[in-house]
Amino acid sequence: MMSIYFDNAATTRLDDEVIDAMLPYMREHFGNPSSIHAYGRITRAAIEKSRKTIAQLLNAAPSEIFFTSGGTEANNMALTRTVSDLGIRDVISSPTEHHAVLHTLEAMEKDGKIHLHLVKLDSAGHVDLNHLESLLQSVPRALVSLMHANNETGTRIPLRQIASLVKQYNGMMHSDTVQTMGHFTLDTQEIPVDFLSCAAHKFHGPKGVGFIYIRSGIGIQPFIYGGAQERNMRGGTENLYGIIGLAKALEVAYRDLEAHEAHIRGLKNYMIERLKAEIPGVAFNGDVSEDSLYTVLNVSFPPSDMGDMLLFNLDIEGIAASGGSACSSGSNVGSHVLAALGTDPSRSNVRFSFSKYNTRDEVEFTVGKLREIFQTVNA
Repeated sequence: MMSIYFDNAATTRLDDEVIDAMLPYMREHFGNPSSIHAYGRITRAAIEKSRKTIAQLLNAAPSEIFFTSGGTEANNMALTRTVSDLGIRDVISSPTEHHAVLHTLEAMEKDGKIHLHLVKLDSAGHVDLNHLESLLQSVPRALVSLMHANNETGTRIPLRQIASLVKQYNGMMHSDTVQTMGHFTLDTQEIPVDFLSCAAHKFHGPKGVGFIYIRSGIGIQPFIYGGAQERNMRGGTENLYGIIGLAKALEVAYRDLEAHEAHIRGLKNYMIERLKAEIPGVAFNGDVSEDSLYTVLNVSFPPSDMGDMLLFNLDIEGIAASGGSACSSGSNVGSHVLAALGTDPSRSNVRFSFSKYNTRDEVEFTVGKLREIFQTVNA
């Protein structure tokens, strides 16, 4: 039986080059980076080299890159410290943000720390820029937190345009770039953002490590106390081999980005074409244009008795996909993203997400199995 992995928005397979880069720091170079002896100096140098690599790729300063346990911590750090340390009381976001952002903001609003304002979206999840500007006019010096591309639908915001608009109204800009880091170039000198979030495992790096970009001059306090690591901004012994793997994964992603995008976008477009040809009534959630996140395709299947069994049937056939965000797949709650977009609850929705390791044959096999499943249901 074929084994097909179409859940790359949840996590990706480690690149062999990344594994090779990490292994010496698992086997040989094990010193604590905070130690002053030779063992520590070797690992400290490796961490700082990784920081410099990432900074160069983002056109940032090494001092603006802080390593974290992943995207969730990076998002929490940006949001909570901005509110606690900089006097921000109004936050503008959207109802389709990842829960790492939305739940953090809702908790702060419940505690009376902020007023949360949700910008209007169209049916594909695009931000209503006129409404965003009216919110910025009504609550000057707000923090705006909008994800670069939605993890469930692939709809992408015009980040540079929105960040520039926020700056016009003396606001601060945070973007959850977990899904786009390593898949698009992000130049911090061209895009006036204050915070960016990253998780290595979304672009063939290791799990449990990421970083936050914090623009120079923003005076926030540590998110985790207990040590002088990360220039006193994040206490705790660094995830040494994770950081090495993160830097290598981003380096490989940028090196191969053009070919990577062409291959994956081709797979996505091919699946759209084949699904339209083989399954009557199929539709797509979010934006599927060339401006969307090319790694994600959210498919809306015709109403049937299949319901949640569709993912189970795909799994039986050896095909891994998702019904929404993997971060909430353990719950019985439906997708808050699709609910916010007003999708038809009678239809089954599946997110297929692609990587450089996927092939056209896998797309063809998957579409064939979907055709068989719906033919059986409708028989």
